[in-house]
Amino acid sequence: MEEPEELSPGAARLLAAFTDHLRLERGLSPHTVRAYRGDLVNLFAHLARVGEGEPSDVTLADLRTWLANQHAGGADRATLQRRAAGVRTFFAWAARTGRLPADPAQALRSPKVDRRLPPTLEADQARQVLDGLAARLEDAGEPDDVAARRRDLAIVEVLYAAGIRVSELAGLDLGDLDASRGLLRVLGKGGKQRTVPLGAPALRALDAWLELRGRLARPAAGRAMFVGDQGGRIDPRVVRRLVHRALATVPDAPDLGPHGLRHAMATHLLEGGADLRSVQELLGHSSLSTTQLYTHVSGDRLRRAHQQAHPRA
Repeated sequence: MEEPEELSPGAARLLAAFTDHLRLERGLSPHTVRAYRGDLVNLFAHLARVGEGEPSDVTLADLRTWLANQHAGGADRATLQRRAAGVRTFFAWAARTGRLPADPAQALRSPKVDRRLPPTLEADQARQVLDGLAARLEDAGEPDDVAARRRDLAIVEVLYAAGIRVSELAGLDLGDLDASRGLLRVLGKGGKQRTVPLGAPALRALDAWLELRGRLARPAAGRAMFVGDQGGRIDPRVVRRLVHRALATVPDAPDLGPHGLRHAMATHLLEGGADLRSVQELLGHSSLSTTQLYTHVSGDRLRRAHQQAHPRA
């Protein structure tokens, strides 16, 4: 991968080695690696323009100036936090591996991000979405149409029941389902595997789809659990369109994609009394702080209910 011309040879070599570390040793996704790399290219291009392009010359003041310039250029706090975290990761790695004599980013701080509560479906809205997809089966005519509609219902049932990411759903193979135990094996971020349970409705929908999977599957699908209309492994973009269409049929439901069903699953589990650690494991979050966002969602709803209903609120 070629580096921009404005990078010094030292910065280019170090960035290439760090990219290999993220990709080969940490097993991060190509999207995540590109994000890390893009932020660091931005940093070193900025430093080169001000005459300090060598990584060994970078100071904490340089990094703070860079972030300040990003803020002045319109970057929001979430972007600034991500960039600061990427820079801290990079310089900590470079110092730890002896590629740099010190870590100038150790004391770098970034602005706190407003943890906006993600919009989510109410449990009754989720039920209406799934009931609507089930009702479409009654209107299906041709066998291939029946198969496609069974597939659509199974996809949304699994997304909501298991809270998996759309990429994880698209990557499912037939051998990942343990129907007798109601479990699904999922390959998540960084190549990490986890096992998630499925409820009875999701299992029934999956079983009904798999009965007719052969109507749509072509040899290119291999062992893919879900296949598209062309017969190959289903594309995540197709799943996103399906979810948007299904949600649009429910009045007042927020316009969410598959990740919105993941949010809904987590929120409804916590509201039903599930403990935070279990939800963290089900979602495949590496950090508990990521899962804790959903406690704010539930807490906000409880607070509103208390204010509306309690005589001394």
